[in-house]
Amino acid sequence: MTPSHPRSPFDQKYAAIRDNILRLGQLLDAAIDRSITALKNQDQALARQVIADDTAINDLRFVVEEECLALIATQQPAASDLRSVITAMNVVNDMERMADHAAGIAKTVVRMGDEPLLKPLVDIPRMANYARDMLERALDAFLAHDTEAARAIAAEDDEIDHLYKTIFDELLGIMARDPSTTSRGTYLLWCAHNLERIGDRVTNIAERIIFMTTGTMKELNIKNPES
Repeated sequence: MTPSHPRSPFDQKYAAIRDNILRLGQLLDAAIDRSITALKNQDQALARQVIADDTAINDLRFVVEEECLALIATQQPAASDLRSVITAMNVVNDMERMADHAAGIAKTVVRMGDEPLLKPLVDIPRMANYARDMLERALDAFLAHDTEAARAIAAEDDEIDHLYKTIFDELLGIMARDPSTTSRGTYLLWCAHNLERIGDRVTNIAERIIFMTTGTMKELNIKNPES
């Protein structure tokens, strides 16, 4: 049996960073899930909990950034190792912004109060499911340095964009026909927009994964200005 080699100080510290990123991913996934549950059930108590829990996500993001900066200062990584650390910093920044979007949905639920939903929710939960699935696979691709998976995940953002356009067009039509529904329609538009932005942030992570593995930074899934 071949003895295993002890990990270098860089590897040990970077492993801790990766673990914290996975913890952040779990908190973020829960925030998205619970914000949509709060919306579907118009559960203001759950919405307020999502908003309150955003602090823990912010705190963990800063912990990871500090760990990355300390690793750069003490280990002076070069080439691919440095790209990995820089990518980790960018990934947690995008994840923290995704959590802000989840909290944005929760804040909308609080603003809605007891006002009934304008229509049954179908496409908004579908958007959330797409976003959560993309996020989970993006973190797997980050851990595996998998550029092909990253490209495939970025391409799937088109599905979220398509659903957002469907929701936008439908709600706009309802509000045009009955202006008294404008406030309730706008609430749902805000929620859908937050989910669309989460999809964009996952695409950012995919771009960073490709940078980490190849050293090339390229924008993926460029938006059509007319969409």
